[in-house]
Amino acid sequence: MTDVILETRNLTKEFKGFTAVSAVNLQIERGHIHALIGPNGAGKTTCFNLLTKFLVPTSGQILFNGRDITMDAPAQIARQGIIRSFQISAVFPHMSVLENVRIGLQRKLGTSFHFWKNGESLKQLDERAMQLLEEVDLTSFAHTTTVDLPYGRKRALEIATTLAMEPELMLLDEPTQGMGHEDVDRVTALIKKVSAGRTILMVEHNMSVIAGICDRISVLQRGALLAEGSYEEVSRNPQVMEAYMGSTSAELQGAH
Repeated sequence: MTDVILETRNLTKEFKGFTAVSAVNLQIERGHIHALIGPNGAGKTTCFNLLTKFLVPTSGQILFNGRDITMDAPAQIARQGIIRSFQISAVFPHMSVLENVRIGLQRKLGTSFHFWKNGESLKQLDERAMQLLEEVDLTSFAHTTTVDLPYGRKRALEIATTLAMEPELMLLDEPTQGMGHEDVDRVTALIKKVSAGRTILMVEHNMSVIAGICDRISVLQRGALLAEGSYEEVSRNPQVMEAYMGSTSAELQGAH
């Protein structure tokens, strides 16, 4: 038996007669980087929103560590260790990089925010915050105002604030979207680095990113699970190539 951290059973979401996610069965193994891919309109975002409880399924189940979380609220699953980056961990643009990570740490403590306290009382958080910044290669930016960070570095900060919540399962929503080649490479290497000892489920369009770091890939088409396997297996699957069509299927073959 494999160690499955997150599982869906016949997960389905309908909107006024339209089935956006249809009887999807996923198994995310602990310690893996697992990608959810598919053509536009395949249901990836809806599936992600179901897993993070931004949407309630029409039918089916979601299990985390064997426990049914289908009807749990977003805050409940966050406390259990499922953290969605780039949504929950939005950064505060006019605070420093260090202050942003410190807020993530305060969130995890479950106490009231310490805005009214003097700086000395927050030093207990600063040491851990600096460790997290080192993990995402942002130590030299600690006192930079967040709005002044380059785009790719903001994404690194969002990962740091997510890590501050001590996630058991990180869900990354299009982590390299809108980035130039250099930022894509940096953030891809960062995801690989922070995956040590963690489980990551990501939606990503960039096939080179997926080929480079993902252990397993699930392909959605029209809301249903079309194929699943390693990058090599999925990229050679005729149904997947047909679903992606033309240049994207060529990209599937040539990314690795």
